[in-house]
Amino acid sequence: MADYQILNPYNGELLESFDFDTEAQVAEKIALLKHGRATQKALTACRRSEILLRLAELLRENSEQVARAICAETGKTISDSRIEIDRACNTLLASGMEARMISGEALDSDAYSPARGKIGVVLWKPIGTVLCITPFNFPINIAAHKLGPAFAAGNTILFKPGPQNLSSARLLVDLCYQAGIPEDCLQLAVPDIPATSFAVAHREIHCINFTGGTAAANAIAAQAGYKKMLFELGGNDPLIVMPDADLDAAVNATINQRFATAGQRCTAAKRLFVHAQVFEQFRDKLKAATEKLTVGNPAEDATFVGPLIHKAAADEVESRIAGAIALGAVLVSGGKREGNIIWPTLLENVSPQAELVAEETFGPVVPLQRFDDLDSVIEQVNSSDYGLQAGVFTQNLAVARELFESLEVGTLAVNDGPGFRAEHFPFGGVKESGIGREGVRYAIREMSVTKTLVI
Repeated sequence: MADYQILNPYNGELLESFDFDTEAQVAEKIALLKHGRATQKALTACRRSEILLRLAELLRENSEQVARAICAETGKTISDSRIEIDRACNTLLASGMEARMISGEALDSDAYSPARGKIGVVLWKPIGTVLCITPFNFPINIAAHKLGPAFAAGNTILFKPGPQNLSSARLLVDLCYQAGIPEDCLQLAVPDIPATSFAVAHREIHCINFTGGTAAANAIAAQAGYKKMLFELGGNDPLIVMPDADLDAAVNATINQRFATAGQRCTAAKRLFVHAQVFEQFRDKLKAATEKLTVGNPAEDATFVGPLIHKAAADEVESRIAGAIALGAVLVSGGKREGNIIWPTLLENVSPQAELVAEETFGPVVPLQRFDDLDSVIEQVNSSDYGLQAGVFTQNLAVARELFESLEVGTLAVNDGPGFRAEHFPFGGVKESGIGREGVRYAIREMSVTKTLVI
């Protein structure tokens, strides 16, 4: 029997079975990538740029095939899968543009005494071989955010997708090769946990770019030794609605940033803090909008909410909803389950101690929390172990400034939700939400080393 079976999360159909890569196979691929560092060195920045721009074109030309693969293997709706491909094309486009713009600086040694008569030429150079590990929820765009900048910087890449995503990952790698990325500069591997640990600890892996959970990140960090690490981890991201908010815009952001991808996003609006002056009005508008959403088969164009990735994930979300209700939360809408589908659910009067809000919850659930005092919201947000992104709807610049200065997060989006992301903006968090920054230009820096020539 094969090591792993990929099942369609919506209907349970067996899509593919495969065996994990062994340590020996991983070692062979790392050895090939070591050889490929010479291949990369021979490529000019211009050529790397051309390859990445061609890859963006090829992905767009094959977008429907790749989107259908994402939909089948993850249960993400086909409309959301198409949006992901559009974003991935932009990520690769930006990577291609940035490949030509990697620059350094010149420093005059005589800026401080004593006079030395030297110039320091500071350049960013490839770090070597990068292990890129991606999660299930954005299998192509998150991969593009790793592969694009890593290749642009001149590195070779060992790409490890989530095992659910073998089909879409294989399609992406094939397009990479068609675009001109040499095979000894990019290798796909899906090892089991011991073989992944072997790769993490391997002396010829120089950087680990990982998106996933905190527990896995802790294990990687313990095994990696003195390697560069770029981690984008979880989030328990707040959306704050002030009395002067555009409530329709806030409702729209909540719908799109909590219920899309069935709530399985690190930047999803997981905690809704609504000022008491507008609480009932916002709740009623959100309830009406939520109950209009189409739930069901993710392969149908009209579907907005599909299944969670597997039964265990749906079990966990269902349990957290029940736990919140047991602590006094009131069910406003939803709460229904069918297979791996959790209907879009609204709760109010959610206790801060409920696991639903105390921990990151990957599911289509909006816990509404009423507040009067903004300082209490800041305290609740900062009490979390996570600090990825936050959003606030307000017309008051002073409120936005106060939140920007006070919230322990990597990004605050004003008049948008915490799910906002532009592919060229820096992206990452603080505390257990990760270390380093993605976003094409910033990721290139993270996967490079500073080298100085003194002349």
